[in-house]
Amino acid sequence: MKKSKLFAVIGGIGAVALSVFLMSSDHIDAPAVAGTTADITDFYAFQGENNGNLVFAANVQGLLTPGVPTEQAAFDETVLIEINIDNDNDLKEDLVIQAIKRGDSMYFFGPSAPAMTGLESTIATSTPRTVKISTKDDVQIAEKDGMKFFAGPREDPFFFDFNKFNEVLAGTATGFNNPGDDTFKGTNVLSIVVEVPKSMLPGGVVGVNPFVASTPIYNVWVEAKRKI
Repeated sequence: MKKSKLFAVIGGIGAVALSVFLMSSDHIDAPAVAGTTADITDFYAFQGENNGNLVFAANVQGLLTPGVPTEQAAFDETVLIEINIDNDNDLKEDLVIQAIKRGDSMYFFGPSAPAMTGLESTIATSTPRTVKISTKDDVQIAEKDGMKFFAGPREDPFFFDFNKFNEVLAGTATGFNNPGDDTFKGTNVLSIVVEVPKSMLPGGVVGVNPFVASTPIYNVWVEAKRKI
């Protein structure tokens, strides 16, 4: 399976509360998958409103304009979205949360140990948890086993001044506006969101967090893998 990957590091899982919000973004600059149904735009990891939970949000198929383009956009049944969690700092996934579309619903598997690590994956055989894929006018959130699930269109949350970024690269930038121009304002993405109790995850690694050594950390990243 071909993949698009984004990385984030999160700390404070377990007894210690998360004090940071982490995100990765890959708009426009992934030529191998840009504009395809496997194109990841953002990945977010943060503590839920319930501080005993973590939320993972993966966005795909960016730059959708409101109206028909967004309404016609659909998750791809041949693309597996896989959230990877490394709890021992060896940069190999120890747990995965998998999401794949089947019919009008998104099926979630895990968190569970992967059958294999690295570039290839197989879909877990455990009983899935499902949520009906939302539309603009029909928002669906499913709750099961202490977890929450969502899949559907959302406004792109990532703020980035793309024109100013290009000026910086070209050496022609003469100053910065506060807050700058939001290049992605008014565009939409397809979002997959899962909220997981921290109790479902093993303890992370202590002593490597650059900010608070006593706080355990995990390495977390998302992949889009297509059947071949």
